Amino acid sequence: MSEKILLIEDDLEMQSLIKEYLTNYDFEVVAIDKPKEALAYVKAHSQEIQLIVLDLMLPQMDGFDVCKALRALNEEVYIIISSARNELSDKILGYGLGADDYLAKPYEPRELVLKINSALRRTLKSKKKIGDFEIDEEKMQIVLEGYALDLTKIEFDLLHLLLSHPGKVFSRETLFNAINGIGYSSKDRTVDMHVSNLRAKLGDDSKNPKYIKSVWGVGYQLVH
Repeated sequence: MSEKILLIEDDLEMQSLIKEYLTNYDFEVVAIDKPKEALAYVKAHSQEIQLIVLDLMLPQMDGFDVCKALRALNEEVYIIISSARNELSDKILGYGLGADDYLAKPYEPRELVLKINSALRRTLKSKKKIGDFEIDEEKMQIVLEGYALDLTKIEFDLLHLLLSHPGKVFSRETLFNAINGIGYSSKDRTVDMHVSNLRAKLGDDSKNPKYIKSVWGVGYQLVH
C-alpha cells in the first residue's frame, strides 16, 4: 500500500505538476486547493495521511494559520511547507507553528521527492502494519482500525509478540517469560488473565476469535 500525501496548493498548474510527479513515484496524492476543504479532509481522514505538503499563499486563510490548524488536528503527521516566502522569519514562524521542514520555491520536484522519502523513513521507521493493526514501537502504541488501544505495558508486550509472529502458537510459559522475564508455574493463570483483558479491549470473542485464538492445552496464537 502506497503512502498517502495531502497536497495543499492553490496554483492549479503547480498542483497538477507536483501531483503527477509524486504519483509517478508511487505515492497516493490527494490534492486540494482550498485550505478549509483541506482541514475538513484531515479531520475526517487523519489516520490515513502520512505527510502534508503545504503552500503558504492560499485563499480563505493565511498559510501559517492553516499549518497551526493542521498540527492541532494531527500531532504526528509530517508537514513540509512549500512556499516562495523565503525570509528567515517566515521559516522560524513555520517551524514554530508545527512544520517539520521548509522547501523554498522554486524547486525541482525531485528535491521534494527526496525530502518526502527522507521524512517517511524517519516517521515510519518504528511503525509496522500487520493486518488491521499498526504498531508504533517508539511510542509503545498499537492502533486497531484507526483507534489507539488503551493497553497496559504487559498487554502491549503480549499483543506485540503475537502480532510479530502471526500464526505461531505460543505456550503459556513462553508468553509469561517473554512479558515478565521471570519463572513460570503451571498453576499460574496470569497469562490467561491478561489475554482475557486484551480480548475485551479488542472486542474479540474467545469462542469465535477474530484475533487471538486459544490452542487447547498449549497456549495462544494470532489468527492468521
